[in-house]
Amino acid sequence: INHSPKDKANEKTLPIRKTRIPRHNNQHFHPTQPNPTDPISTPISVPVLIYRYIHIRIYRYIDTYRAKMDPSSPEKMILVNREPGGIAYVTINRPKSLNSLTKQMMTDLATAFKSLGADKSVRVIILSGSGRSFCSGVDLTAAEDVFKGDVKDIEIDPVAQMELCRKPIIGAIGGFAVTAGFEIALACDILVAAKGAKFMDTHARFGIFPSWGLSQKLSRIIGPNRAREASLTAMPITAEQAERWGLVNHVVEGSELLKKAREVAEAITKNNQDLVLRYKSVINDGLKLHLGQALALEKERGHEYYSGMTKEQFKKMQEFIAGRSSKKPPSKL
Repeated sequence: INHSPKDKANEKTLPIRKTRIPRHNNQHFHPTQPNPTDPISTPISVPVLIYRYIHIRIYRYIDTYRAKMDPSSPEKMILVNREPGGIAYVTINRPKSLNSLTKQMMTDLATAFKSLGADKSVRVIILSGSGRSFCSGVDLTAAEDVFKGDVKDIEIDPVAQMELCRKPIIGAIGGFAVTAGFEIALACDILVAAKGAKFMDTHARFGIFPSWGLSQKLSRIIGPNRAREASLTAMPITAEQAERWGLVNHVVEGSELLKKAREVAEAITKNNQDLVLRYKSVINDGLKLHLGQALALEKERGHEYYSGMTKEQFKKMQEFIAGRSSKKPPSKL
């Protein structure tokens, strides 16, 4: 464009800015030309940008899907956490499905209790569920796969492994414990429930035959008449009712649930570990017998325990008892 002298006189003089020419391997590129070694300086058309955006989103979706489907994914559905003080936590972690159990979750739960039972550093186990449910039972979308599996294989049976576990198991029940979840709760040695928690047996409602002990254990805890009503009507048992009937040890606010469970666990860890294991065993084994047989079992195991003690162990026992007695305040009598 040709400018007249008048136009040129009216133009404002702009300062000249020196542009640094990028160099790469002693090559020079003019600043107005794209640098092939610098992707940022290369002009990209809008369609290409859209394509790249869609491409990235699709691959992110695929990666997320693979992570969810992969059993080795970091997002595990059975979480195990060991603490230095001897307390271990097992958490059923499928909150979006109210912690309903898949076949793999059952296997993982069984493996967790078997492993913790063999771990000498673990003294007490606390079992809970994440989210607003303890466990809503078996995932019925995979019912055939679960119920027609090898139910006699105790290695993958979580309730069987809980019953075989020598360590005390404290169930922290928040929300619903339904059917299989109810049976898992019954496999615990001590139960702490949050206010609003509900225990429910829906075997009869959905046509599922019990196989984890609900038909036999519940009647022995709350009485046959109450057990028949709960199971045949599929009506829920509230936490407060469960406490009155002797099914639950403590009912607390939801925010205090794990705190209370831990309080009970810590009280257990303060005692003689060997005797805690033996005591749990004789109580649970005795419950399977008539009273006369159970009393005989207690005498037999007591004799076995004392026969195995050395003089040094008896001396330590006496020193311990004497030390506890000396710390007591004098009697007011």
